[in-house]
Amino acid sequence: MRKRLPLLAILLAFISLQAQEKKKDTLIKPEVVNIETKYNPKIANVNKIKTNPKIELLHKTKKKKLDYTIFSAPVASTFLPKTGVVKGINVGVRERIYNNYLAAGYGNFNTPYGELQLYHHTRFNNEFGINAKYNASYQKIQNTILNSTFSNFNASAFYKKETRYFDWKITAETQLNSYNWYGLPEIDFTKNTINSIEEAQMYTYAKLENYFKVYDSYIDSAKINFSFFSDAFNSSEILANFNVNLNFPLDFISPKLNEISVATDLEYLKGFFSQNYSKTSSINYNQITARIDPSYTLNYLGLFLKAGVKTAISLDPENDANNVLVFPDILAKQVILKKHINLYGGITGNLHTNTYQEFAEENPFISPNLFITQTAETANYFLGLNGNITTSLNYNIKAAYKTEEDKPLFVRNNSKSNGVTNTFNNQVLKGYEFGNSFTVFYDDINTTQFTAEMEYFYNKNLTFSTGLEFNNYTVTNALDSYNLPDLQGVFLAKYKTQKWFATTNIFYVAARTDVLYNSEYPSAISSLQSLNAFVDVNLNGGYHFNDKFSAFLRLNNILNTNYQRFANFNVQGFQALGGFTYKFDF
Repeated sequence: MRKRLPLLAILLAFISLQAQEKKKDTLIKPEVVNIETKYNPKIANVNKIKTNPKIELLHKTKKKKLDYTIFSAPVASTFLPKTGVVKGINVGVRERIYNNYLAAGYGNFNTPYGELQLYHHTRFNNEFGINAKYNASYQKIQNTILNSTFSNFNASAFYKKETRYFDWKITAETQLNSYNWYGLPEIDFTKNTINSIEEAQMYTYAKLENYFKVYDSYIDSAKINFSFFSDAFNSSEILANFNVNLNFPLDFISPKLNEISVATDLEYLKGFFSQNYSKTSSINYNQITARIDPSYTLNYLGLFLKAGVKTAISLDPENDANNVLVFPDILAKQVILKKHINLYGGITGNLHTNTYQEFAEENPFISPNLFITQTAETANYFLGLNGNITTSLNYNIKAAYKTEEDKPLFVRNNSKSNGVTNTFNNQVLKGYEFGNSFTVFYDDINTTQFTAEMEYFYNKNLTFSTGLEFNNYTVTNALDSYNLPDLQGVFLAKYKTQKWFATTNIFYVAARTDVLYNSEYPSAISSLQSLNAFVDVNLNGGYHFNDKFSAFLRLNNILNTNYQRFANFNVQGFQALGGFTYKFDF
């Protein structure tokens, strides 16, 4: 027991010591320590904005669906039927393209030829160019008594500026053409009478055009034209034209709606002839025409539809005649068999302003004393098919029926000479008053028309195309459709390799009619004169020595056909013209 007492004392002392230390610890007051440091955020700690912005595009900047359907719009018939666009031809190794060239040549019938083109553009979206061309024939046509030479000169220059909001282009053009009224009728003219005929005529033409293409605006484009035309007999003609194309979007109603297109046109024509054919008075003509053509297009389930109405207001102060005409303008296209058969049809109309300059360009042998009026195409119904038979062969077939009021027809003037005299009413006859010129006869004509066009892509170097046009005319007052052929056709072929190139064209024009008179002026029409049908074969080709230097050869009327384009006006026989072309850069 005594042994355990010291151990117990030691244990009690240790417990007492521990108790004192613990009590001492409780006397320390607790404190809150705030530690401040710099905040260094990391990318992972950033709260990302997960909302997507909504971008609304303007109507004009929206992507439009591309339409690859082949379509041939109805156009007014000219001397030759319109053919399809010839596909690109493989030129082999890519040749260097030059902006400028000079061509010169010479042919039989004493025919000089020259052409110059200069073009330049800068890095500031500016470009300008000059083109001049001269072609003439100074040898008479065989079996023509009067001088039958001609010369043509035309030159043009342009300047174009591209900016952020619009493009601007100004063009100036001038022409100087000389012809001769050499087509005398079958009258026995004496030598003295022939020597007294001054058959020369000279046409002068000048034109100034301003064109604007506008971006991000209701105005799509605008054009201002001013032209002046005159001849050697003091005739003059002024034509001013201002047209604007507008686009009005409808997306504020529904984003699915297309825009409305509005074509507007304001035209002023004024002309003067010093005397009429009977030499009793001068001829003045003055016309003011305003046109507006709103239209809307729609694509739905493979159907393309264009609907519009053309309105024309015509004022004729000279004859105190005012007219308001309304024409439908409807076009529909439907895909029957994709890429192979497309059906199209519609109805349209128009008011066309005839000018002395247009008549002289189509028939340079007209007399300078015409009555000028407008032609109204009151209705033109058409229906057609086009597409691809194979990947290399495409076609277009169209039938149309149109009615025209005051359609112009070229008619030969009656001679004021019986072959011996050279005066009329004690006045010396002009060079066009011997039955060797043409006037214009207006008539209301209905036309039934059938057109067929075909193009064949043989390979990368050779393509063929052909077209036929048949017209059946129903006249009102005329005895026949003077100088209008019932059938005409064309065949074209193009061939090109790295060195050689060639183009051939064959034209066919059916028989036409003109008038014959009982006796010298004034007299009635006695009968019709028939002009034979003709075929004209032409071949143009050449050889590239290098990228800069080439030689060319043009062969026209290869069959040497002696045909008449207009009554009593024979054409040149076989023609050959050769020359060289030099391309260069500044």
